[in-house]
Amino acid sequence: MTDLASRSAFAGLDLLASAVLLVGADGRITYANTAAEHLLESSLKALSRLQLTALFVNADELDGLCQQALEHKYADLRQDLTLERIGREPLQVHSIVSATGNEIVIELRENVQQLKLDREERILDQSQVNKELIRNLAHEIKNPLGGIRGAAQLLELELPAVHLVALREYTQVIIKEADRLQTLVDRLLAPHRRPHIVGDVNIHEVCERVRSLMLAEFPSGLSIRRDYDASIPEFRGDMEQLIQAVLNIARNAAQALHLRIEAGDAELVFHTRVARQVTLAKVRYGLALDLHIIDNGPGISPQIRDRIFYPLVSGRDGGSGLGLTLAQTFVQQHLGVIECESRPGLTDFRILLPLP
Repeated sequence: MTDLASRSAFAGLDLLASAVLLVGADGRITYANTAAEHLLESSLKALSRLQLTALFVNADELDGLCQQALEHKYADLRQDLTLERIGREPLQVHSIVSATGNEIVIELRENVQQLKLDREERILDQSQVNKELIRNLAHEIKNPLGGIRGAAQLLELELPAVHLVALREYTQVIIKEADRLQTLVDRLLAPHRRPHIVGDVNIHEVCERVRSLMLAEFPSGLSIRRDYDASIPEFRGDMEQLIQAVLNIARNAAQALHLRIEAGDAELVFHTRVARQVTLAKVRYGLALDLHIIDNGPGISPQIRDRIFYPLVSGRDGGSGLGLTLAQTFVQQHLGVIECESRPGLTDFRILLPLP
């Protein structure tokens, strides 16, 4: 059957959101709907030349389900699978395998919950590595930095009067650059030094503080829209840390919006809701704060999208690359997580925090 004929015969399957493969008794793929082409990143023409076992490195388990279906041992077989592919990310899917005559129908649905758990685990692991790296790097920089600054000051005192004005310019450059690096190191170490001051936190007070600071910093061209759920309860936390986390995200957004601010149509949205049955760091919570900070800017460059929470990674010239790293650290100290979705015209930073 040609690709066109296959498309016509199984046109209804293209309406499904889940991936569907039809496999012959010989194990060769005879049809893949549009969702399957998208999931497997391959066309029907390419897939129809392949055996099912050639699609995945560990296809034996899926092939075993197909054989059981052909033997009509079960009406259908359902199983969560991790399908590994050469040179690509593994697929976390829920599979449903059934047989119709001599053909096998395989439905693959991406396991969104598993993907989310894996993403959160990567963020937590990355954050832990970042913390160790920052602490070690900051201490390694700080020790010689004091010596460099002190030596420059002593050198300045020893300069002959006749050359003082001319040479003092160079010693001041050393001192000022040492001070700048000291400030950077202090910022890197700040989340680990400052004690966690816990009190009752109203998230809308946090948002309003940030809103007033942002409007003072960007008095024209930027509008900040509020979409609050007034039923969100107070929770225990460090209000100053949460203000700093939200402020860092909002300020990053505003800086990315500079062209829209000049045009007068830049917008930030603070959106709060309650999320139910949320898993954070492998712990299940009945209720969680769901705070979104949304902007209508150009979006985050794909080159750095997966690394935006790494220290010293910045999407703009002159950026320190610490704002989002510190925000993630502060939120994680509250047992929460920051997620990000971005495309041109919309960037959405989502803060999830457990609620009592």
